[in-house]
Amino acid sequence: MDQCKSPFDPSSLLADVRTQRLLETIREQGGFAFVNLIMRVKGGDAAAAEIAYDMAWEQLHSGPWHAVHTAWRDAFTLSCILMAFSQTLTLPEALRYLDMGLLMGASLFQRDASLAIGFIQSRDKEKMEHSGPISHRCTFRVSMDPSSCTESTTARATGRISELSVGPMPTFENLHLLPERSLQCDAIERSCQPSLEEFLCCYLLPGIPVILTNAISHWSALRKWKNVDYLQDVAGDRTVPVEVGKHYLMPEWKQELVPFSELLKHIYEAQGSSTTCTYLAQHPLFEQIPQLKEDIVIPDYCAFGGDSVHTINAWFGPAGTVTPLHHDPDCNLFAQVVGKKYVRLYPASVSESLYPYDESMLWNSSQTLTTQTTRYTP
Repeated sequence: MDQCKSPFDPSSLLADVRTQRLLETIREQGGFAFVNLIMRVKGGDAAAAEIAYDMAWEQLHSGPWHAVHTAWRDAFTLSCILMAFSQTLTLPEALRYLDMGLLMGASLFQRDASLAIGFIQSRDKEKMEHSGPISHRCTFRVSMDPSSCTESTTARATGRISELSVGPMPTFENLHLLPERSLQCDAIERSCQPSLEEFLCCYLLPGIPVILTNAISHWSALRKWKNVDYLQDVAGDRTVPVEVGKHYLMPEWKQELVPFSELLKHIYEAQGSSTTCTYLAQHPLFEQIPQLKEDIVIPDYCAFGGDSVHTINAWFGPAGTVTPLHHDPDCNLFAQVVGKKYVRLYPASVSESLYPYDESMLWNSSQTLTTQTTRYTP
């Protein structure tokens, strides 16, 4: 059944056996007050949904994230769904609650939250069609093709993961952002749509990096994602996680949850300026917003990763964004949709010379960026 036209009834969710089992677990965790609030919502007390939401939110922030019981994350998603339907909310407000449930909740009600998003968007569209055009979004137009987007990274070969990165096009005025003599190094081999056998035998198995040309020329994303109005219309009201700061090794770096429209605005305002970089990085955006996944096609080369692609992540950012030198545990298949990106690769044999961090959280990152290459950070 089509997601956007599927009816969604929160009262049915409250009567669902999954909810009953969850409430039993929450009760065992000492959450008697939360269970009573959900029962009040079931009885028609809409105000109780907001109290339940606040209570679940507090539980998510009561200690280290890894120590939060999965049941409370499921309870948070449930309360987000109830909040989206319990009050007279605008579309962006309702979507924010549901996105928070998707981003911070566990797996129990993920599909329900996605169905709720499709239902609310479809309902809002029908209202607009019956009432005539209403301008309730702030839209702006900007070409997504100014100066360079650079990345310095260690990687192994191409392979299992399909990663998407959207960034502006470079100009010669921004070549100073690249490391010294970076364009004098050996170039990576290029191959135009190699066969699966050639890709496997010549590149993946021997661990040789390769640039695959003309491999995504049929993606509609190459055309659609240059249109900011399209991105605004499809995802503008959705809440996404972003990184704020030069890169994750800097002390001022932080993470925030913002509307996708605000991210687009940051990308637009950052062109040619020294404003703080806001970057959506390594986020499973296509699970959260399936409409964007319709614009891409998973390459056949990913079949060598096993029964399914390990993960599909997205990157959206302004010119000059930098990812510190690092090593990925999985093989990557990286697709550049808009703009260009500088990638620097090192063989595994020189890993010790790249001074990896001793800290467990940063074991896959190099310390070299903090001293020698700060001159070409955004």
